[in-house]
Amino acid sequence: MTGIGQGRHSRIRPSGSAVALSEAYDTALLDLDGVVYAGGQAIPYAVEALGTARAGGMHLAYVTNNALRTPQAVAEHLTELGVPAEAGDVITSAQAVARLIADELPPGSRVLLIGGEGLRVALRERGLVPVESADDDPAAVVQGYGGPELPWGRFAEASYAVARGLPWYASNTDLTIPGARGIGPGNGAAVEVVRIATGAEPKVAGKPLPPMHRETVLRTGAERPLVVGDRLDTDIEGAFNGSVDSLLVLTGVTDLGRLLTAVPEHRPTYLSADLRGLLVPQPEVAEGAEGAFLCGGWTASVSGGALVVEGAGESLDPLDGARALCAAAWADAGAGACGLDAGKALGRLGLG
Repeated sequence: MTGIGQGRHSRIRPSGSAVALSEAYDTALLDLDGVVYAGGQAIPYAVEALGTARAGGMHLAYVTNNALRTPQAVAEHLTELGVPAEAGDVITSAQAVARLIADELPPGSRVLLIGGEGLRVALRERGLVPVESADDDPAAVVQGYGGPELPWGRFAEASYAVARGLPWYASNTDLTIPGARGIGPGNGAAVEVVRIATGAEPKVAGKPLPPMHRETVLRTGAERPLVVGDRLDTDIEGAFNGSVDSLLVLTGVTDLGRLLTAVPEHRPTYLSADLRGLLVPQPEVAEGAEGAFLCGGWTASVSGGALVVEGAGESLDPLDGARALCAAAWADAGAGACGLDAGKALGRLGLG
């Protein structure tokens, strides 16, 4: 039913599911940016798909590396979009990093805050005191996404404190964040600024690292979770590190070309164009003769140093061809990243 049997550490092809994923798993751990919405607007089919999954009994939890907003603000935004949610349904990297700091510092410790309201509320929730200056006697520095209007001087303030030897924490290190106008710099880009200035390394809490998985498990109580995301290096790797299955949707930053080159920890269990993939069974990818892989009428293989995909008929689903192509690429790469030319195969499928 799930992708467990194939073995996450040796995954060479996407897995199949005989029943809809919303039936196979009790909880969907959904990323937000690039999965449910982009630039504040719902991604096509997201509202309807999530409503159907919820009505069928699947618990929906929203797990985001974006530390800017509070869980309450995120829940209100989701509800406005047509996805009813409460603050308890939202888990953020701000909460994960605040717990990490609270585990290592005494209650009431001052923490220099470089970020937004979501991080401020999370620190206070854990009994910590956010301060604004390196001269306010902080015991640590924490950095989270502060939005495009965060003043440059905040990075200087963090650098002054880190250079004095204070422990430095980061909610996450996503280099980019999708928005309505395109892909912009994320908190990871801001972290790089401080790293370059100080030569220090932060302790990071967000996906794909264990503190975020711990926070999610503690807050949701999921028994058969499915991670749903758009990023290989956070969502999918986080699922890999947590030993749970994952669904990659192609509505965010990852395209098929990047997926073909995924190393084992970045290979999702399932693949879908969007969140409608939660509502349907997942097709099996079968291994054929001479190293070929078959899915939904498509056949993918390696020939002459390139990936090749073939299929006949107007009713074929290009996504099935993508699944077969992933299998051919991942099997050829083994424990590494596929370096074969995929240009013609991607063009054949009409997918980038």
